[in-house]
Amino acid sequence: MLRGEREEALAAFGDAIRLLRDPRLLGRAHLNRGSVYTQRDLAGPAADDFALAARYFSEAGDELAAAKARFNVGYTRMLEGDLVSALSAMDEAYPAFVTAGPLLAATADSGRAEVLFAAGLVEEGRDALRSALRAYVGRRLYRRRGELELDLARSLAHADPAGALEAARRARVQFAKSRAAVWQLRAEGVIHAAEVELGRTAPALISRGDDLADELDKVGLDQAAATARLQAARVAGRRGDLDGMRERVARVSLRRTTPLPVRLLSYDVRAELCTAAGRRGRALAHLRRGLAELHDWQSSFGSLDLQTNVVGHGVQLATRGLELALGSRSDAVLFEWSERARMLASRIQPVSAPTDPELAADLAELRSGPSPAREAELRKRIRERAWQQRGSGEVAEPVSLDELRAGLGDQALVAYVVAAGRVVALVVTRAEVRRVDLGDRDRLGRLLGGLLPDLDMASGDLDGPIAEVVRAQLIARLEQLGEALVSPLLPYVAGRPVVLTPSGALAGVPWTLLPGLASCPVTVAQSATSWLARTAAPYRTSTAGFVAGPRVRRADDEVALAAKEWHDATVLTGERATAAAVSELAACVDVLHVAAHGRHSAESPLFSGLALSDGPWFGYDVDQLAAVPDVVLLSACEVGRSTVRWGEELIGMTAAWLHAGARCVIASPAAVGDEAAYDALVRVHRGLAAGLPPAEALAAAVPPPTPHTAPAPFLCFC
Repeated sequence: MLRGEREEALAAFGDAIRLLRDPRLLGRAHLNRGSVYTQRDLAGPAADDFALAARYFSEAGDELAAAKARFNVGYTRMLEGDLVSALSAMDEAYPAFVTAGPLLAATADSGRAEVLFAAGLVEEGRDALRSALRAYVGRRLYRRRGELELDLARSLAHADPAGALEAARRARVQFAKSRAAVWQLRAEGVIHAAEVELGRTAPALISRGDDLADELDKVGLDQAAATARLQAARVAGRRGDLDGMRERVARVSLRRTTPLPVRLLSYDVRAELCTAAGRRGRALAHLRRGLAELHDWQSSFGSLDLQTNVVGHGVQLATRGLELALGSRSDAVLFEWSERARMLASRIQPVSAPTDPELAADLAELRSGPSPAREAELRKRIRERAWQQRGSGEVAEPVSLDELRAGLGDQALVAYVVAAGRVVALVVTRAEVRRVDLGDRDRLGRLLGGLLPDLDMASGDLDGPIAEVVRAQLIARLEQLGEALVSPLLPYVAGRPVVLTPSGALAGVPWTLLPGLASCPVTVAQSATSWLARTAAPYRTSTAGFVAGPRVRRADDEVALAAKEWHDATVLTGERATAAAVSELAACVDVLHVAAHGRHSAESPLFSGLALSDGPWFGYDVDQLAAVPDVVLLSACEVGRSTVRWGEELIGMTAAWLHAGARCVIASPAAVGDEAAYDALVRVHRGLAAGLPPAEALAAAVPPPTPHTAPAPFLCFC
């Protein structure tokens, strides 16, 4: 087993199991045979052996060994794609490893790292690997160190292929020291894949891939062999040998048990082959099927954090599909792929998170201001408990262009597509569809580069000539952005309410301040599909609740004046504005307004929060609400900002509210001055209470930017 001779190991363990009677020894035999099965990617038999091992160890009173077996059951769940069960099983067993010493803890960290990588949690996985590697320093555990380096190499394959190549070569050295020939072969496969990912095209890569695939087949590593063939096929295609590419792809067959990364690679390579052969429609069909399988898996997670992270597995397919669609003459195809490639998590039907008393207790302690070490521990626990929430398993298919046009009414939808170095807008109305080329992506990048700092600076408490200079600079940048993104579209959208589905590259644009859209009802939607679903019925706006957080100069005045627009509104201020009280209020009103200091956490977006009297109210608190309002207004700096994951996926406080079931969130992507927020949002409530939809109420409330007044860059997210 340790040398990688799997068939011989399976036979020997099978003979032993038939002869053994002692439960402790039977547990060891089943545990080891299960490990051999996992090395052959046979999750079902492995899970059976690990479950039997846990039972036998428990009979023998060896709870540490039983914990090892249950941990390994979690590992098999990862191989089957059930990451929620995998994380749950591993977390349950992990404390026993920690108490048993650093080497066993390192073993647990390495197994857990693989699950984290599969979930797209790359930094967390690397932290677990680093922790495990530290435990092996100074010990002659060459094979174990090699396995960790190989896991690291796999995690870097797409984001940093050069780093993956270095790590895989280090792993190969460790396996050579331990004379683990099969493990060396695995490392060679990862080295080969990294070289292909680096874009290399040497003929030797083709022959090496073929030889590797044959060798891996001989030792029963079918999935690694399939990967080697697909990578060799990719190199053949790059060299113009389509027959060779086709021959190698044909030798790869996918089964229900084939791991998702291998299936997605296969769909991508097949699409590449079809594209090279001039069969674009067939290429898109392969990409469509790959993304559908990703969505099916993605929908098993209830956590927004996990849903957005696993998008990384499909980003290459989405990018290729979008680039092919840009080259298509069909507007319907371009619209379809603008939907498929953006905000993939928004297509998953959310589920209400069950109330979790332990999570609530951890959030309350985190609010109390614990020591830095305790704070880090609590954040880790909160995030990891949320990962274990199960998803709905339901995914909404993207609406077609015809379905969108039928549901638009008098509105216009603009789908911004950024791909292949270009920016293109697809303008859709009930009457027509227009494709508008907006130019070079690099030019747009230069305009966006200093936008948020300019907005933050202009919102400050400035006086005199300095204020006018700073705000004039912002206005000049907004005018340039308006010229680039809006002016070419005005002949088709002028006079209509506008729904925007921006690419992730446009996250943070204050659309309501751009010339051409100022005073126009603008909704920023995650996707056309989610927008149609959220606006299918009128908004509920019968009841309203208001919250004023501490240390915001005009918060109390703002909520008091806005509440007067509503009949019998509930207002929480001062010491009454606690996290528990706000959660209770949010669950029983149609419209919720929170005026508080806000902070966006770029590294952990669901720890973005609003400052209340007893501490921050986080995105994770929103996920625990029993019910949510239809309309949420966040009079706070930054909480309209989002972190962009994998190019298109946005996550932050607004995404948390929408994921929890809110239908509209009014928030700012930048800092907002107290006076600007006060003036604008009081007017918004006047419109909402009079029956205006949120985008119309906001359009009537936000003034165009001037050198003499601070901007109010509020957006209506849907």
